[in-house]
Amino acid sequence: MTETLRSPTPAAEPSQTRRCPALLIAAPASGQGKTTVTAALARHYRNQGLRVRVFKCGPDFLDPMILERACGAPVYPLDLWMVGEEECRRRLWQAAGEADLLLIEGVMGLFDGSPSAADLARRFGVPVLAVIDGSAMAQTFAAIAHGLASYQADLPFAGVLANRVGSTRHGEILKTSLAGAQHWFGALPREAAISLPSRHLGLVQAGELADLEARLEAAAALLAQSIEAALPPAVDFEPAAPLDCPRLLEGVRIGVARDAAFAFVYPANLDLLRELGAQLHFFSPLVDHQLPEVDSLYLPGGYPELHLAALERNHGMREAIRAHHVQGKPILAECGGMLYLLESLSDVAGQRGQMLGLLPGEAQMQPKLVTLAMQAVSLPEGVLRGHSYHHSQMSCPLTPVSFGECPNYRRTREPLYQVGRLTASYVHFYLPSAPRAAAALLAP
Repeated sequence: MTETLRSPTPAAEPSQTRRCPALLIAAPASGQGKTTVTAALARHYRNQGLRVRVFKCGPDFLDPMILERACGAPVYPLDLWMVGEEECRRRLWQAAGEADLLLIEGVMGLFDGSPSAADLARRFGVPVLAVIDGSAMAQTFAAIAHGLASYQADLPFAGVLANRVGSTRHGEILKTSLAGAQHWFGALPREAAISLPSRHLGLVQAGELADLEARLEAAAALLAQSIEAALPPAVDFEPAAPLDCPRLLEGVRIGVARDAAFAFVYPANLDLLRELGAQLHFFSPLVDHQLPEVDSLYLPGGYPELHLAALERNHGMREAIRAHHVQGKPILAECGGMLYLLESLSDVAGQRGQMLGLLPGEAQMQPKLVTLAMQAVSLPEGVLRGHSYHHSQMSCPLTPVSFGECPNYRRTREPLYQVGRLTASYVHFYLPSAPRAAAALLAP
């Protein structure tokens, strides 16, 4: 169907500095519960009638789905390398003009990676709220809080929130251990009713959690019982120049796969395609038996391995996409979208499903993570940045036309394949990083 729900974010005009309360929610490591806490904060303040905008630091699709439900607005990534400093500044400035509070969920541990969540906080002056899993500690909680606050002297630091505390008394012990050295923000108890289930790529998708609203409301209510802060201090956000976005896709009809198997797409990518002039038409390879009337196809990543039987038996959709390709029409396929193009895909148990066969080869899901890396792919029209994150191993006899380059772990070089107007890679592209290159991949 044709997408009509959201309009493109208007380009920022040069203007005055905007002030808005803001927090970056970070932790000592992954798995501390940042998403649960960020979602609880967003829903808590939203329930108070405030307009809350949430961002996610680093490349991610699953956490933003939860956070979007918590705050009621699209969640965009912020990353100094993939998104770029100017685009991050533009997003923050625009949001500061629309919201009463900005929240940014960090990535991994506070100082992990280059650039890190700490780098982002320091660059834009956003104070850090440290989330620490206190479930198996007492006074050591204060030592970890002290380390996070003092490791980099110029890092703005707002305070500490304890997660997964065992009781009210446990929370009081953790609070007392701080001895006034750090501001105590509050605590969330260890409760199954607010936990967010996971699978191999991260959290279960928001659309698959029938009781997500109940979980969010429960988390907000529990947080409200102990939160000891009003809004955080206001931060000054400077304007940025508008994105150079010529309408190179004026009137082009792009079919975008969107369902439980293909849901990993940045909202900024869809915004950009609209700003380039494209008309977006969403369809489901799982349940639709024909394509909408389109000029180009965009097949994002997702979980095709969880839907092998449904994808294999949807003969109408398979033939429609094959016919689209035979007619020489563009296809852009990322990660799971690329796996759908192969001859076959097997899940981790060895169950095999026939796919489209537009790309020779096959893929097998692996029990452990295969690759996690930032990637920059050079194309004639520019360098598209993005990331790869997959549990599958693929074999393809084709010679790649290009390879991604990783700014940190340089041995990771994801191949880019092209067959006619079909372009496929493990890389999840952040299309605003190179609008002209993005347009060239999808222009008829």
